[in-house]
Amino acid sequence: MFKAVKDVLKYRRQFLDLLVGVPNYERYVEHRKECHPGEPIQTREEFFREAQEARYNAKGGKVSRCC
Repeated sequence: MFKAVKDVLKYRRQFLDLLVGVPNYERYVEHRKECHPGEPIQTREEFFREAQEARYNAKGGKVSRCC
């Protein structure tokens, strides 16, 4: 029962992260280990910083959307 609740909360967090545009670090790590073994893996801070930079500074700092 506890595991089921834990799983629901995990998927709820993933859903909310994707809803607001925050990529999932754990999925990134799994992908890097599976598809790019031996290559370096960014820290959580580096990963988040790069994701934020790509999202908000993609056009030279100009925001191209209303919010």
